[in-house]
Amino acid sequence: MVISKSFEGLGLSAALVRAVAEQGYTEPTPIQSQAIPVVLAGRDLLAAAQTGTGKTAGFTLPMLQRLGASDAGHRAVRALILVPTRELAAQVRESVRTYGRHQPLRAAVIFGGVGINPQIDELRRGVEIVVATPGRLLDHLQQKTVALDRVEILVLDEADRMLDMGFIPDVRRILAQLPKERQNLLFSATFPEEIRKLAASFMRDPVTVEVARRNTPAELVAQVAHPVDAGRKRALLAHLVKSNDWRQVLVFTRTKHGANRLAEQLSRDGIEADAIHGNKSQNARTRTLKRFKDNELRVLVATDIAARGLDIESLPHVVNFDLPHVPEDYVHRIGRTGRAGSSGEAVSLVSQEERPLLAAIEKLMNRQVESKTIPGFEPDQAQREPQKPRHEPRHEPRHEPRHEQPRRARKQQPAPRSRPRRHGELRIDRGAEFEAQIKEARMRAREEARTEPYEAPPAPPAPKEPREPRQPVVTRKKQRAVLLGTPRDET
Repeated sequence: MVISKSFEGLGLSAALVRAVAEQGYTEPTPIQSQAIPVVLAGRDLLAAAQTGTGKTAGFTLPMLQRLGASDAGHRAVRALILVPTRELAAQVRESVRTYGRHQPLRAAVIFGGVGINPQIDELRRGVEIVVATPGRLLDHLQQKTVALDRVEILVLDEADRMLDMGFIPDVRRILAQLPKERQNLLFSATFPEEIRKLAASFMRDPVTVEVARRNTPAELVAQVAHPVDAGRKRALLAHLVKSNDWRQVLVFTRTKHGANRLAEQLSRDGIEADAIHGNKSQNARTRTLKRFKDNELRVLVATDIAARGLDIESLPHVVNFDLPHVPEDYVHRIGRTGRAGSSGEAVSLVSQEERPLLAAIEKLMNRQVESKTIPGFEPDQAQREPQKPRHEPRHEPRHEPRHEQPRRARKQQPAPRSRPRRHGELRIDRGAEFEAQIKEARMRAREEARTEPYEAPPAPPAPKEPREPRQPVVTRKKQRAVLLGTPRDET
């Protein structure tokens, strides 16, 4: 395949080339150079590229040209773009409007977190392109406020993230509502086996384009890890932001509560900071993101789901306040910087407990992240070394063989005796003279016993005579009852 060095050489219309030039782009990125001709040819496409490589324009530009070339003259949904998050949906809709400004095509964005009625009104007025998250689109399908029976082009963007977020069952339900004859485009940062199985279930002989090695971070991103105790991470982050005069920093935390707490602590330290996550309303997230893009916020604290698909031009710094449990998420995080040819820096604050997570990330990337200790924030040596037991065990194991017991643990055994000692016998060291006296006394006692007269033992007492049985006492009442013949039970 001949890769063009200009947008004109890719076969795009003059209106689209003009819109691209108005955004300041003159040369297509590698993913755009390979994907746009395939889409213009009407083929299904399975494309993998790291975030920030221009893949959104890689499917938006040829999609707009195909829809404009076959204008049906009516307002029906002809292109459906499915994305995993609200922020990415808004970003893709903005790209559609930006590149399609010289065409009469209309686009609508559908996602949760906001009222559904304005979306229903926009759909009723008629749109050709719908950018949607799976959950809210299913709500519209259930209420019959959108029809997908005329869709010509389907785009699944960030398909691997939809897999991570559990949207694949929803995607399959949506696919069942689409016409069988359509063009399918699947864009993803990586190609897990589950995504390949999903693609095989609905794509027809797709062309595979992969411009970056799987799970490889952008080469322009400088990576460094700072060892630090978990309790001092916030202080170290504030020190880095102030001492290096960082003006735009995207910080990742593992939980929503942690994002809120960190943003509040940084604000108390005099650093303009705010947080975005799934528990915040869409309007609040949009306002916070706009402030960050306009450089009104120095630090934006986000969770993985909220930050997925964020497109911030020339973002210089990404900080992993908490390392992710899934190594692939690290690649997605640092992909927020070093986009579109610009350089960036990815900083990770690593506690002793997170060392295994960093090792898994390094194994995935097949490279080692530079470790650099910041003076004044060295980890506690006592925590890095294994703790020794404070007390030695007081007793040896009970079942330890005698021959393996230490010498000091063995009890002193008494010397063997010539005869067994009788119960209660005292062990006395007697002299020879004393033994002779005892022997003589015993012999004299036996002699005296032989000479004394024998006395018979006293006779046992004579047995007592047996008593006569006691006669029963007969009362007058009983005598009368016998004479009259009255039964005894009735007396």
